[in-house]
Order: sequence, then structure tokens, then C-alpha cells
Amino acid sequence: MGDMRCPLTATAWSTTTPRISLLPYVLLGVASSTMSTEPEAEEEWAAVERRGAHLVTAAAERPFIIHGFNTYWLMSFAADGATRPRVTAAISEAAGAGLNVCRTWAFNDGGYRALQTAPFCYDEEVFQALDFVVSEARRYKMRLILALCNNWEDYGGKAQYVSWGKEAGVDLTSDDDFFSDPTLKSYYKAFVEAVVTRINTITNVAYKDDPTILAWELINEPRCSSDPSGDTLQAWIEEMASYVKSIDPLHLVEIGVEGYYGPSTPELLLVNPDDYSGHVGTDFIRNHQALGIDLASVHIYSDTWLPDSIEENHLQFVNTWMQQHIDDAANLLGMPIVIGEFGLSLKDGKFDSEFRETFMQTVYSNFLNSWERGMIGGGCLLWQLFPEGAEHMDDGYAVIFANSPSTFNLLSNHSRKLEC
Repeated sequence: MGDMRCPLTATAWSTTTPRISLLPYVLLGVASSTMSTEPEAEEEWAAVERRGAHLVTAAAERPFIIHGFNTYWLMSFAADGATRPRVTAAISEAAGAGLNVCRTWAFNDGGYRALQTAPFCYDEEVFQALDFVVSEARRYKMRLILALCNNWEDYGGKAQYVSWGKEAGVDLTSDDDFFSDPTLKSYYKAFVEAVVTRINTITNVAYKDDPTILAWELINEPRCSSDPSGDTLQAWIEEMASYVKSIDPLHLVEIGVEGYYGPSTPELLLVNPDDYSGHVGTDFIRNHQALGIDLASVHIYSDTWLPDSIEENHLQFVNTWMQQHIDDAANLLGMPIVIGEFGLSLKDGKFDSEFRETFMQTVYSNFLNSWERGMIGGGCLLWQLFPEGAEHMDDGYAVIFANSPSTFNLLSNHSRKLEC
């Protein structure tokens, strides 16, 4: 399993830096569809920063719009020599379509090929696999959003943290204790510090100094149903956002929430896809008012959120869901918005590939219209893009360019529109 390193606990954390004021931007720099494999001059590969409700590349002060994708398993594939070429293929194919951001997991807690094998213990071989992902992204000029934990049990997540706590004799009753128990929070902070301060063995650049990384994501799709008031999750977000900023003031931070409205905005609960989603402990407006949060995160899965298969209903939901969140991010939060996941499953045959492309185009059009009006920055990340040879990982949402030339054209066309 490689060299296991067990560092001491994380350093103390402090409050974050103040927010950046809003500046109007109506131009854009999107990654070219003809990607060089040679590193550009360092001054041209600058970090992406937030300017109010927009993003810019720091050195050139050029506006930056996210046109991206999810491929969550890159680190796991990079840890195996037989599958490592799929990492390069995924990044290079996306770059060829003009995509410029990839969201992927920077965690694997316990289990097979774990990055974090136990609290404070990390597998150096797997860490070097993550180094490879970051270096390949840098080579193809692909920015990364790196998620640091999972709400769900896949790749360990908060359930694994709770299991470790119980093994250490901590009295825990629920997976939601992840958000409140001091011991579990110390595990999470130590892991975050290990990742954020990691010096890449390939590039020799610390992650916290690498402009390849666009943003850190605190946790994928957090929920804390045991406290529907939202207080527990809110306190965790505030604490962890400040902690990340204390050790890495360079990079942006997002939460990773699905975008459900909560108790702080009762008038918006009807925008949620159902009554249940307003009681899972998340609260879109309040969550994103936490100091240290730079990007408003939203997911879109009408295929699982809505009970019917009437296509028009799904498109109408997308329009309403996106416009409300875009308006709130621009007018109430003053920050860019990232549709961190959106997709449509073809697995059960309820929808076909033609409608999936219509769905995708609807998402892109909603964002593009708001951006063209100068309203907001950010962007959208498709769930999910695969190269050939990874079909066994398909959850029904996978887009494989070799099998979907029309989808490749759709993404390329959106890239060109963003460049205009």
C-alpha cells in the first residue's frame, strides 16, 4: 500500500481575509480548445480570484468563466499503473472540447486504495497519484476544484470519520456527529492540512501555491438531517471555511451544497424540488453568508428530484431553480455561482440522449444569459465526463465523447460562445 505517513495534528486556525469588492466584467478568458502540453510562462498561469460576483485570473486581470466537468475517480485511477492513462485521456479530451475546469475527489477515506488510511495517517503512494492528477491538469491548463470529503459513504466520507471516532472510544450516535464532535473535526482539519500544504512530488509546488487549483470544496453534498434548523451545519461551515483560509489564503473555497433553501428564507422553500429538501439541515442563503466562502454551489438533478418523466416539467424546473439561485447569488450574496453538478441519467430509459442534450443546453443557456447581462460569473460543471475504457464506472450520467459526437459539439459550441 506504499509508505504510510502519520503526521501530528493540524495547526490552529484563524479567521479569513475580508471579501473582495464587486467589479463589473463583461469579457472572458476561457481555455483554448487547442491545448498545449507544454507549461506556459508562470505569469500567464495565474491563480483565479474572486472579484465580487465575478472571477478573474489574477496576473492579467482577465475574466474567467468556468466551463467544466466532473470526473471524480481520477486519483483512484492514477494510483494504478494500468488505469493511469485514463486520467490523461479524461483531461486531454475535455481540454480538446474547450473545457477549463475539472471537479474531482481529493479524498478517499479508509477502504481500498485509501488516501487517508486512518486519522492522521496517509498513503504516500496514493498521495503521489493525486500529485499526478494535479500535474496533468497543469500540463493541459485545466483548473481543478478539489473536494475534501463526502457526505455519502462512497470513498469513506463522514461515515468513515464516525467509524474511526467510535474505534477511538468517542461516544457517537449518528453520522451527523461528524459536523459537531471535536474529535472528528480534528480528524478532518488534519486531513485538510495534509492536502492543502502537500508539496507535489512531480511539480515541486505546494498545493496551496498552485494556480492549477481553482477552489477547495469543503464536502460533497453535505446534509445534517438531525438538525433541520441548520445551526449545526452552519457552525461547521463557518469553522472549516475559516480554517482552510487560514492555511491557504490564495485559493477560493466553496461548500459543495446542493442548493436547497432552508429556514432562513421560508418564502423560498417552495422553490425546492420537494418539502423534504427544506429540512435536511442546509440553507442556501445562510450557508453562503459564512466568512471564507467565495462561490455559491448548486446541483441540478431533476431526473431524481422530480417524480414524473414529462420533459417540459424538467426544463421548467431547471429554469426556475437556476434563475432563483443566480438572482440570489448576484443580489443577496454578491458572489459567483457554480453549478457544481448537473446531468441526466440514461440508465433506466426514462430519458434519451437527445433530451439529455436539450437538458444540458438549457443549463448552459440559463447561465450564459445571466453572464451576458453582466449579472454574475462562475459557471457550470457537467456530471460527468469519461474517456473510453472507463465505461464500467458509468452511473448512467457518463458522457463519452467517442460515443457522443453531438455532445462533444454542444460543449465545444458553448466554449466558443463564452469566448465571444
